[in-house]
Amino acid sequence: MESLYVIEPGCYLRREGASIKVFKDKKAIQRIPADGLKKLLLAGYVSLTGGVMDFLIKNRVETVFITPTGRFRARLAIDEHRHVELRRAQYLNLADGVFAARTAGCIVAGKIDNMTRFILIRARQYKNDPLRKLAARLKTFQPIYKKDADGLDRIRGLEGAATRIYYSAFNDLIKNPEFKFHGRNRRPPLDPVNALLSFVYTLLTNEVLSAIKANGLDPYMGALHEISYGRPSLACDLVEEYRSFLGDRLVLGIINRKMITPDDFVYRKSPPKNFIDEQEMRKKRPVEMKPAIMKALIATYEEMMNRKIYYPPDDKKIGYRWLIHRQVAAFGNYLKNPKKPYKPFKWES
Repeated sequence: MESLYVIEPGCYLRREGASIKVFKDKKAIQRIPADGLKKLLLAGYVSLTGGVMDFLIKNRVETVFITPTGRFRARLAIDEHRHVELRRAQYLNLADGVFAARTAGCIVAGKIDNMTRFILIRARQYKNDPLRKLAARLKTFQPIYKKDADGLDRIRGLEGAATRIYYSAFNDLIKNPEFKFHGRNRRPPLDPVNALLSFVYTLLTNEVLSAIKANGLDPYMGALHEISYGRPSLACDLVEEYRSFLGDRLVLGIINRKMITPDDFVYRKSPPKNFIDEQEMRKKRPVEMKPAIMKALIATYEEMMNRKIYYPPDDKKIGYRWLIHRQVAAFGNYLKNPKKPYKPFKWES
């Protein structure tokens, strides 16, 4: 088993011989062979024994901690990469305002192109003229990003405007009357749809983060997203091209196929504007998935990531997870050779 997800609240992990056991209420509920484990994702409030921690460090198992709603909390990472020249190129190029603006514009253009394609496909499927008109509005943003002189602040503002237009159509994409979308909200999510989106976006961002580290780049030095303490800005940049066709399509699929109901979520009172700490957030988070639905969502997500799609640069079909790695590698090549622009992946279906 290469990847392991632990999502039951109140669990703890213990190493026993060649296995890792998951305990809850002093009872073993799962046993996982330790050999071959490469990635461990802990959702919610899960604890580890010293033996498990020692195993994870010695075997360089990528370990990610997220909240029940999918918000990134921490990562156990051992950075052993010797890609000095690559990181040097990253720091020098992305520190240049013109280069950073051009890179951010390229990323945003790819994001808007994919959002537009996604809306157009759904407009044809649903024979929905308002969706088609909204896609036409999104298309008007594309020429804006062709100028290198556009500043980062302007690019970020236009990206935000395009994203708001995109989400304004999201309720028309939901065909399950039990669910409604009244706008994007997060930290914390205030309704089931946003809870699902936040969780899936975090899973995708961690996929990109893993690929960034595997390719030797610094995940905290990006272009579109500002540098902020603890924020993997480059991962936030490079996940943009996957949000609509992977994240949104997955969430809309499980909603529209009625794989979930509103009863699969825990609803809490509205939180204060500012959380004092994580414990307070846990008590007052408005909406979070129940463990059973989270487990089902992760299984569906893994099934999706194992699908294959044609990748033109390699002239063959590759899995979605490998696609992300290949795209991050292409971004690294762009940093070393800026004359060859980075091309976000264009989704066709």
